[in-house]
Amino acid sequence: MQKMALGLVTLLFTANSYAIDHSMHTGGSGGGGGSSSGCEKVRFEKFQPENLANVAPESEFSFTAFNVQKPEQIEVNVKSHPVQITTEARGDLYRVTGKLPAELKNTTARINIKTTTKVEKCNGEGGWLVTIGE
Repeated sequence: MQKMALGLVTLLFTANSYAIDHSMHTGGSGGGGGSSSGCEKVRFEKFQPENLANVAPESEFSFTAFNVQKPEQIEVNVKSHPVQITTEARGDLYRVTGKLPAELKNTTARINIKTTTKVEKCNGEGGWLVTIGE
């Protein structure tokens, strides 16, 4: 019985230690493992128009990107259509604007945002949905 209890305690301790160690390598904000490739998690906020808004074809959209090193790292596409964007640095963030593709009408589409960096764990993705009228 004592061996079984000791085994259970050891198993719980090992599982708990793994969870602690694993959380140190997720690339989230907070301390790091001392790696030279540390990064802060990319965030996208302040989506305009709002999520699920009804918009006209070729409507402008915008969002704010945090923790992006270079504006060239930001890519946007809507229903597999690449979108040309304009970025404006504002302190430690970028204000990003673009236009919905003219081909998209009478559909719901996701505005997909992706950042690509040299370190894969530092990449980011986000986006939101809009309903495009005629």
